[in-house]
Order: sequence, then C-alpha cells, then structure tokens
Amino acid sequence: MARISLPYACSAVAAAAALSACSSPGGAGGLRGAPDIDALTATEAAARICSGALTSEALVQAYLLRAKARPELNAFVTLDEAGALKAAREADQRRAQGGACLPLQGVPIVVKDNIQARGLPATAGTPALKNFVPTADAPVLQKLRDAGAIVLGKTNLHELAFGISGYNPAFNTGPNPGVRNAYDASKMAGGSSAGSAAALGARMAPAGLGTDTGGSLRVPCALNGCASLRPSMGRYPQAGIAPISHTRDTAGPMAVAMADVELLDRVVTGAPALLPADLKGVRLGVVPGFLANLDSDTRGAWEASLARLKAAGVTVVDVAMPQLAELNGKVGFPVALYEAYDDMVAYLARYNTGVSINQMAASIASPDVKGTYDALVIPRKLPGPGGLVDAAPIYQAAMTVHRPALVKLYADTFAGQRLDALVFPTVPRTALPATPEASSLENFGLFIQNTDPGSNAGIPGIQLPMGLGASSRMPVGLELDGPAGSDRRLIAIGLALEGVLGRLPAPR
Repeated sequence: MARISLPYACSAVAAAAALSACSSPGGAGGLRGAPDIDALTATEAAARICSGALTSEALVQAYLLRAKARPELNAFVTLDEAGALKAAREADQRRAQGGACLPLQGVPIVVKDNIQARGLPATAGTPALKNFVPTADAPVLQKLRDAGAIVLGKTNLHELAFGISGYNPAFNTGPNPGVRNAYDASKMAGGSSAGSAAALGARMAPAGLGTDTGGSLRVPCALNGCASLRPSMGRYPQAGIAPISHTRDTAGPMAVAMADVELLDRVVTGAPALLPADLKGVRLGVVPGFLANLDSDTRGAWEASLARLKAAGVTVVDVAMPQLAELNGKVGFPVALYEAYDDMVAYLARYNTGVSINQMAASIASPDVKGTYDALVIPRKLPGPGGLVDAAPIYQAAMTVHRPALVKLYADTFAGQRLDALVFPTVPRTALPATPEASSLENFGLFIQNTDPGSNAGIPGIQLPMGLGASSRMPVGLELDGPAGSDRRLIAIGLALEGVLGRLPAPR
C-alpha cells in the first residue's frame, strides 16, 4: 500500500545513511541545513518555513527518510512520498510568490487510517477496505490541510480501532506483525492509534491525527512518548471517520509537544492562541482507584512527577469517587458494542465503500477483533450472568440511566472539590511485548483502566510524557481529565506541566 518511489522494505541502514547525509550541509536531496527532526516541533517547523530558514520540501524529505529507515515499526499502511513531496513543492512555491504564511505552513502530519484522506486508501486497518479510496478529506483533516499541513501518509492501527495493543497482522512493512513501539520494536505500540503514536515517537513526523473511543489517543502516546488530546465529545467533526460508537468516538490531535497539540486544536476549532497556565492557580484531584495495578516503573515516575508538580505550585488533593468503576462498567462496553453495528453499517453505505458489514467481518484479520465482531457486534449480544444476552435493553439502560449518572458524578466531583482536573498515570504499565497475547481481554481492561471512564462521560483528557521507566527505559504517561468543555484550560495546564516535566528524548 506504500506509495513511494523507493521500495518500502529498503535497507534501514541505507535509509539511515541517507538521512545522515541529508542532515549535513550540502547533503543528498537538496537538504542543505536540514532540521534536527529529533527535536523539532510542528510549531517550530512552521515558523522556520515561514521565515525562509527551511523549505517544506527539505522537511518532508527528512521525515520520509526517517519513515523508510524504520519499516520494522509497521507504522504506515500508506506512505505517500510522491503526494507529500508534490504538496511540499507547491507550498514552497506559494510562499516564494508571497502567499500568506499559514499556521501549519508546509508541515507534514500523519493521519490514522480510519480517517479519510482524499486520494489515499482508508482501510481502517481491515482487509475488506484495502481498496476503498475516498474522494474527499474528513472535515477534521480538511481543516488541517487548509492551515497548510501536508499528509505524509496514513498510519496503521489496531484493526477497526477495536483494541489497545496495535497488534494488527493485516498491514505490515517489517518482518514481524503488528505496530511496534518507537522505543523498543519488540514491544507493542498501544492502540488503537498505534501507527500515529509510533511515527511520532520515532520522529517520522512532528504531529498527526488519531481517534479515541476508550483511550485510543492517549494509550499509544503514553507508550510512545507523545502528547495528545481527547476533546470533549462533539467538539471535533466526526464525518469521514470509520466509527465504533457515535456516543464515544472522537478524533483528536497527537504530537511530539504540547505546543503542537495546542496548535492543531486551535486550527480545528478556531480558538485563540494559549499561554501556559499559572500552576500556582491549578488544583488537581487524585482518585485512589486510578493508582491500582501500577508496575514499579509507572509508580516511580508517577510519584516523582507528582512531587515536581507540587514543588511547582500545583495544589493536589485526594478525591473519592466510589461509584466510578461500577457506573463505568455499565456504560463502556454496552454502548460501544451496541452502537458499533448500526454506526458501521451507516458508514459503509454513506461512503459507497462497496462492502457490507458481513463481508467486512468475514475478512477481519485480528483474532481478538474477529471474535468480538462475530460473537457480539454482528448478533447484537452482550455477556450476561448466564451467557450472551440481547444487548438492546442493556444499551438503553446505559444511555438513559447509567451514563447520565456517570456524567453527573464527574460534574459534581469537579465542582464540589473546585478541581481543574483529575490527574493520574495514563496507563498502569509500560509497553508489553508485541505478541498476540498483548490483545487479550485481560490486557484490554488493564490498559483502559484509567482512560475509559472519562471517555464514557464525554469529558476532555490530555496525555503527556512524564519520563522513562527506571528499569525498562520505556515511556510513561501522565493524564489529566477536566470538566466537559474545559479543553483549552486543560491544554494550558498541559503546556505548563510540560515545562516542569520536560519532553522525552527521541529513541536512539
């Protein structure tokens, strides 16, 4: 599926050598003075292109070479070399002719392959959609293109966005299946926005788009050292995106730095620019249940980070939410698994994919996803005390009783404790080995333990790195969930926290 002029399975050594040559003055490909993409942010790249210190073509070439140097990560379904270089040259030409400098002027981004990009396959990571090529961008992507962004390629994902590991055997560019972690290719990238997170962690791009139903923007960024925002429900346009649940799905920005998350969110929503929050005015709550099941690396990073936040002036208070787990359990799976059928049927028909939901289900490549579709989604069933039961009444109870109660619990907690956000480790463990077992139901529940409740309540959440594990040297993530509609305040806090915690170094 890779649209490139060189074989995508080219030698990583050769590609790395080419990248090294291109990074020196007078290097190959016309990349004189090419940027240090290990450190560069999208915000900085746009500024340099606008000032004339860097061309978009040079930047795109540098990222393409990095992408081709690491095929073992299986980060891309489609790497659009020709399209990206054409767009970069056009951006440089417009700038040379005096065109306006755009917020994302000539900056390459990556796009999760369940989000439609005109002229490129939109596979949603599943074989039945490998030949579906939409003619228009999803509105959320169109906003980024209008702001000057260039699509470098479409990134791999946990099949149909139905999982937390990113272990998808359907689309692979390396010798081993599944999207692999940027910091250790023997480990999982996390899901479902696995390819976008792996690409960002490996510095194949500075920013991109993913989607989130129960943690799919935040889990992979926690495991690959990037930042992300799950917006408040309804804040981002959802057309042109392969769905799971209209009640829970949202697109969102992912990036190597919080400043880029802020920039992408500003472009999508039209909000004014932000400055970092004054941490002396920030009040965060800690719920004990979010600290369950932590491994030693995560606990160590959490305790050190919390101490640094307190030293920077943040007020941290313990908060009780005793009904949280019970309410969340009555909302999460009932809503996602019931809505998955109708929402996917409507998507397949609306965009003229030529594929029925039964045809799609028949060709699912991932055993975990196929089992979910065959046993639960297609027959409209949910697990009950005595086996599988009709999902409809459980879904109705979730939507009319339990979800409103969950929303109220969060609202009351934020208001009653005067909180800007809840703070907790994004996931309780560092990345697991990239094997089929990473996709087990037990691991699924473990890795969405902290991300899922806020998703079901429709509130915003940000993820940012808080360090590398002391023993594993793998990324560990910190999450803040804020009141509904507080996205920009949450981002401002994230900008300030990144100033305290720092960004992770690129993987070696």
